[in-house]
Amino acid sequence: MERKQKGRKKIEIKKIRDSTTQLVTFSKRKYGLFKSTSELCTLCGADAAIIVFSPQGKPFTFGHPDVHSIINRYSNQTPQTNDGIAAIEEALKRDRIRDLNKQLDEQLKQLEKEMAQGEALDKMIKELQDHYGWHAPVNELGLHDLEKLSVSLEDLKRNMDTWINELWINELLIPSEQSIHSSSLGSNQEVD
Repeated sequence: MERKQKGRKKIEIKKIRDSTTQLVTFSKRKYGLFKSTSELCTLCGADAAIIVFSPQGKPFTFGHPDVHSIINRYSNQTPQTNDGIAAIEEALKRDRIRDLNKQLDEQLKQLEKEMAQGEALDKMIKELQDHYGWHAPVNELGLHDLEKLSVSLEDLKRNMDTWINELWINELLIPSEQSIHSSSLGSNQEVD
């Protein structure tokens, strides 16, 4: 009886036409290449740098100890390849600048959102101060403003008292319900 073998199959090496499959294959192969290079550097103590450009032209790098030090080391030794290394370094710089610009845009959007919220809060505080007369020192207020302030402080005190009473009631109800449940459980256990 003939057994079917499972596992890796040898594939024909040719360009992949489907763009989705191409991206998936690129990602997997790039990861494998970087992993193998990392293992080589760890096991042998070698210095290595890999630069891979995606089908869209985005550079991906791996280097031990780092890509720039290795590029600089070899660019100083071989002047005839400086143009290629300069192009690679320029592509890396452009990619880094693109990433930093994207982060900056996100931070600016967040800042604008925070500033709008701050302006809304400032406006609300100003409206409250104007409504209740809290914007001026007490010794500068007239009789009408003092009466208005007195009424608003009494309203505030009533609201605070109500809120505190609600908190006390909620605080008292929650433990008493728990003690009722625990005492009923205890009595059931004693009966059994």
